Amino acid sequence: MTDGPPTARNRAAAITAAKAALQDDARPDAMAKRRRDGKLSARGRIEALVDPGSFLEAGGLAGPHRDNPWNAAIEAPSDGNVTGMARIDGRPISLVAHDFTVLGGSVGVAGSQKNNMAIERATKAGAPLVMLVEGGGHRIQDGQNSRHFAAGSRVFHLLGLNSGWTPMAVAVLGSGFAGPTNYASMADFVVMLRENAEMGMAGPALVKAGIGEDIDKAALGGAALQVDKHGIADLGVADEAEAFAAIRRFLSYLPSNANAPPPVQASAPPSLDQEALLDIVPADQRKAYDVRQVIEAIVDGGSAFELKPTYARNVVTALARLDGRPVAILANQPKVRAGMLDAPGCEKAARFVGLADAFGLPLVTLIDVPGFAIGSKAEASGLARRSGRLFFEMAHLTVPRISVALRKGFGSGYIAMGGGRSFDASFAFAWPTAEICAMSVEGAVDVAFKRDVMSAPDPAARRAALIAETRARIGAAQAAEGFGIDDVIDPRETRSALIRGFALLPPRMPDPGPPKRRGLSPI
Repeated sequence: MTDGPPTARNRAAAITAAKAALQDDARPDAMAKRRRDGKLSARGRIEALVDPGSFLEAGGLAGPHRDNPWNAAIEAPSDGNVTGMARIDGRPISLVAHDFTVLGGSVGVAGSQKNNMAIERATKAGAPLVMLVEGGGHRIQDGQNSRHFAAGSRVFHLLGLNSGWTPMAVAVLGSGFAGPTNYASMADFVVMLRENAEMGMAGPALVKAGIGEDIDKAALGGAALQVDKHGIADLGVADEAEAFAAIRRFLSYLPSNANAPPPVQASAPPSLDQEALLDIVPADQRKAYDVRQVIEAIVDGGSAFELKPTYARNVVTALARLDGRPVAILANQPKVRAGMLDAPGCEKAARFVGLADAFGLPLVTLIDVPGFAIGSKAEASGLARRSGRLFFEMAHLTVPRISVALRKGFGSGYIAMGGGRSFDASFAFAWPTAEICAMSVEGAVDVAFKRDVMSAPDPAARRAALIAETRARIGAAQAAEGFGIDDVIDPRETRSALIRGFALLPPRMPDPGPPKRRGLSPI
């Protein structure tokens, strides 16, 4: 306190003191517990993520509402939510960081308003939105009050409107049940700690109270489930530093908004020599290989960044660079389930195709697909509908796209992967090892020529002859002769063909669709 009339100087000093009380140094006990738990503070996380000195806070002095007996005595610095704008790699972002040291990271009335303002800033500035979440969603002490909650929340309206306009990334850095999970559901990229982090619609206490189920946090929503089994998060990481590096890397491939060009970097030679492409893919369709090696031999060295690498592993979705320019690569993975398309694979692929189209990344499809999964399990998974989501997204593409049939290109799976003229590919290529037809040769012979084979003097020999006769008609050369593809290329020419092809094409292709309001996704 100072004696005498107030002055600008002592008023400024009072504000400075109030702001200092919000900083980590002013809360040593809370920060010590953070260190014991192996976690950074909300402000420490921001410092670790963004360019040094670039963070401009908004709403730091906002405090909790104290308007009912439950919240009358609450102390909540910045209302438990640190928001503002900063830069990553020199580009502006809008960000939110939940402060778990303040009432478990719960979001009060003012904190919710700050959340919404951060989203609106991203939209208005055309800047990516990053959310660092840890906490329990809406603060119970405020939410159990219809004076506040009856109006609902604009947060999901704002997130929905921003979707496809600026990239949105969420890091789940601790317990993230309820609200944080809902935010993550709207994000383009979700990274999650593999230890001591969870996602889900409700935490164990609410699950116990609501339906009587006893379950711990990890079993309910740990990374083993939400990253690997369910694919809710795109990436599981060992620590916070790896999470922040993943966010920075994800954003490095994307423009700040849908009207800006993707950022270009210096070109780099591939990690694998082009000669390796002659040996990676066996001509024998029964032999598996890792399509990621094909990708490494085509794209700029070290640039491939796989999304959902541990989920639906029969499909590979990766951001990468060709001659320094970002591209999206969708590939079948013959190493897992022969690369067939099942329900999880279709959802993973469809989401990825939509991401590429939203932010102007040219699409490369590397095709080696035996078709869609079949049988009772496939039907029970809802594949009949979920496959439609991939068709839907491919039909709405406006970015340039180039398909390369590496080996198998069978049936509707070949179409879903954008093979040939299926979805107005800018260029359609095939390797000499490609075989393209309506279904597997053996299956076709067994269905169409069953009576012929069974009535032959030597059924096995007759079947083998029919298979050989059919296989002679499904090769890459025949595909080019019928002009179903543009060319058969030497595998070693793939990188050059892709680079030259995309360089000749505009960033966006004309939208061929009718003047409708919107498409209706099957899922």
